[in-house]
This record gives sequence, structure tokens and C-alpha cells, in this order.
Amino acid sequence: MNTRAAVTLDMSGLSCPLPLLGAKKILDDLPDGQHMILISDCPGTGDDLRAWAGITGHEVVRTERLNGHRIAYTIRRNAGPARFGGNVMLDMRGAACPGPIVEAERLLHGMQAGEVLVLISNCPGISADVEAWTADSAVELIDRFEPAPGEYEFYLRRR
Repeated sequence: MNTRAAVTLDMSGLSCPLPLLGAKKILDDLPDGQHMILISDCPGTGDDLRAWAGITGHEVVRTERLNGHRIAYTIRRNAGPARFGGNVMLDMRGAACPGPIVEAERLLHGMQAGEVLVLISNCPGISADVEAWTADSAVELIDRFEPAPGEYEFYLRRR
């Protein structure tokens, strides 16, 4: 595997989430399959990168401890998982059920038929709530995705 990096970004001395944000900016401009190296001394960078890579489809292919507390992370840009696009995104992480459903229904009511709402929630009961809500309503569940354990994206469309 060729892991030669197109770009090296040294974010030493900056605390999280700045190293991750810097990596995202670089990866956004790289072609699929290209590598970058992110250097960071923030202890949370590794966890942040792995969680983010799981959501975006990018891959942390190598970590290397440098002198001191710095770590070099080699990241490969991947296209990421293909999902439906959305016209509106509703991020309800941290809100307890039935709040996410109530807000999603309110937003969908104002949307045109066929438009897609992306509902993001980490409420433990959200999956069952969405299933029950869409079973007998004018709202269709067209896709669901779990980017991280306990965090869900629902792609909902008015019929």
C-alpha cells in the first residue's frame, strides 16, 4: 500500500478539536485515495480521528509516535458511504424523546412533498419512535444510518 502523504499538517501545541478541523480542511481538497499526515500532541486527537473517520469513511491507516508526546497520524481520504442527501438537517443530539420526533414533524410539515429531512439523534429510544411514527403517517423513512454507536441519522420524506 502506498502511504506517501500529499500533505503534512503539524498542529502541535493546539488542543482538540483544532487538529481534527485542520485535517478536515486538508482532506476536503485532496482527491480520493490520497494520504495526509496530521501531527498532534493533543491526547484526544487519536480518539477524535477514529470517531470522525468512522462517520466520514476516511481511514486512519497508521500512527507513529514522534519525539515527546507528538503523534503522526496518516489518514487516507475515501469517498465515504453513499447516502441520500437531505434538503434540511435537524440535529437533535442531546434532546430526549419525544423531542426529536416533535421537531422533525414540525419541520416536515413546512416542507414540500418529496423533500428530505435528515434527523440526527442520540436518544436511546429514537429508533423505535421513528419506526412507530413512520408506520402510519405521511412521513416515509427512506434510509437510516448509525455513524457511531448510539447516534443515528434518519432520512425522512413527506409523501
